[in-house]
Amino acid sequence: MTSNDITKGILKAIVYVIGASLLLFFLFKVQTIIVYILVAAIISLIGLPIVNFLNKKLKFNDTLAVILTIVALMGLLTSIISLFIPLVTEQGRNLSLLNMTELQASVESLNQKIINYLSNKNIDLGQSITKNKLFSKVDYSFIPNFLNSIISGFGSFSIALFSIIFISFFLLKDSQLLQQGVLTFVTDRNVDGTKRSMHKIKNLLSRYFVGLILQLTILFLIYTVVLLIFGVNNAIVIAFLCALLNLIPYVGPVIGLGLMVLLTMTSFIGSDFQSVILPKTLYVLIGFMIGQLVDNFFSQPLIFSKSVKSHPLEIFLVIMIAGVLFGVVGLIVAIPVYTSIKVILKEFLLDNEIVQKLTKNI
Repeated sequence: MTSNDITKGILKAIVYVIGASLLLFFLFKVQTIIVYILVAAIISLIGLPIVNFLNKKLKFNDTLAVILTIVALMGLLTSIISLFIPLVTEQGRNLSLLNMTELQASVESLNQKIINYLSNKNIDLGQSITKNKLFSKVDYSFIPNFLNSIISGFGSFSIALFSIIFISFFLLKDSQLLQQGVLTFVTDRNVDGTKRSMHKIKNLLSRYFVGLILQLTILFLIYTVVLLIFGVNNAIVIAFLCALLNLIPYVGPVIGLGLMVLLTMTSFIGSDFQSVILPKTLYVLIGFMIGQLVDNFFSQPLIFSKSVKSHPLEIFLVIMIAGVLFGVVGLIVAIPVYTSIKVILKEFLLDNEIVQKLTKNI
């Protein structure tokens, strides 16, 4: 190898590094737009079965079918937002005027009731909490600030919402739009394989996201019924939040359980702990567990077997690895990303023995 070849190689490597750096910098600057496109793509996958139904069964033209689908999805979103805005606004206004000393006293009162109850059962769990004055060290002023920040964020949310609706409309109206954009970067010999991959990915993920909505709806209904039966304040909102947390595999249900138990207990502050707070909380806890059993033994197996077509152990390992590498975002996107990768591997590396075993059900 001559010095001229070495120089060319070094220059070529420098060009690649600079190009990659510029690309990463560009992606960093437009990351918000990329998120809009990804969310719009997910919405289009969810809305695709509705558009197909309106097209094929009711004979609507493409534009009308897409408009009706967008309106239906936006109506659902508007209903959810209308459920939360009054609650958040009212609580933010109330908490901004609330005496934080009184709030702290209420929480400490609940804590003392728990400690007294445990002491009567010869369980000395509260000694270390009392000794360290844990609850007295908590700064409760963060609560109104947090809620006020949520309210102020609705402006940027409106811009994001408009952008996502606009992009979703054209992705639904022209289902080939995204595919054509991807094919721009694909060599001619890989065009057919890429088209087949994208078609299969679109169908699999569309079924997955529709199934996911069904899963969350079932959980939401179970939680709502349980909370309403036992008279928990803001039952619908709590049920929705806890169901939504189920989007985060494994970790989400644990957070949802803690949230539901905490809000149930605080709903009955001022009542007797042993005769009211504890029984109500235990009943709600049992209801939550029933919801999780239905989810784990009915909803999830149905979704995974019909959409992503992967073994439960395989899904578990993928989610855990994604969580370790990318945190909460990794947990949420692990399954759809892994499904897409499997489809692509089957299309382009079918001769590989490992790929054959992983993708035999696709």
